[in-house]
Amino acid sequence: MGSMSIWHWVIVLVVVMLIFGTKKISNIGGDLGKAVKGFKDGVKGEEEKNAAAGQSTSHPPQQVADKTTIDVEARDKSRH
Repeated sequence: MGSMSIWHWVIVLVVVMLIFGTKKISNIGGDLGKAVKGFKDGVKGEEEKNAAAGQSTSHPPQQVADKTTIDVEARDKSRH
C-alpha cells in the first residue's frame, strides 16, 4: 500500500480519460505548454533587460557580522 505500481497509474489514467476525454486533456496540455513557454520568455526577457541596463541578475552577498544576530524593528505596544 506504500508505493503505487504501474497498474495503479494505468487505471488512474483510464479513469481520467473517461471523465475528461482525450480532446480536453490535449487542450489542457497545450494551454499548459503555452503558459510554460510564456513564463520562460518572460524570465529571459527580464534577464536581457537587466543586462542591457548594466545590472546583474544575481545580487552580491551582503556582509554579515554575526550570523546569530537577528535584525528586527521593535514597535511600542502602548501606542494605538
